[in-house]
Amino acid sequence: MDTHIREAMETDLPQITDIYNWAVINTTASFDINPQTIEQRAVWFSHYKGSRFPLIVYVKDDKIAGYACLSTFRAKEGYKNTCELSVYVHPDYQKMGIGKKLMDNVIELGREAGYHVIISCITTDNKISIQMHEKKGFKLCGEMKEVGYKFGRYLDCLFYQLFL
Repeated sequence: MDTHIREAMETDLPQITDIYNWAVINTTASFDINPQTIEQRAVWFSHYKGSRFPLIVYVKDDKIAGYACLSTFRAKEGYKNTCELSVYVHPDYQKMGIGKKLMDNVIELGREAGYHVIISCITTDNKISIQMHEKKGFKLCGEMKEVGYKFGRYLDCLFYQLFL
């Protein structure tokens, strides 16, 4: 594992929340409309402790520069070997390859955890994420028209999958 990457700790939560909230306010990477509180993100974080789902951070200059996680794709037991990928990078650290390094590491952790497929849902306007996924071997497996609404418009979502 990259020496800048480690498992997320509860003490990272304020910085992780700041990164996530920046994306909520400024991008279509998340369909949350309102920023999350630390308390809300603590509930989110609790799903990763001691679970099969990795949550990792990239530390640069003693700051959390980004994070990645694998989470439940669907709640039903038949989906237990499929997970969903999320990657968020602080705006000050974007275009430095941090997202790619986080993806590489969390994909490997998914492989080690025994997942069969990783899914990503990406809005059609998120060209950087689409390119990053395609470079990592993810294949487009579906498109859903106007399923999300944010910033006063309906958004299409692309589903990408990677077989491990």
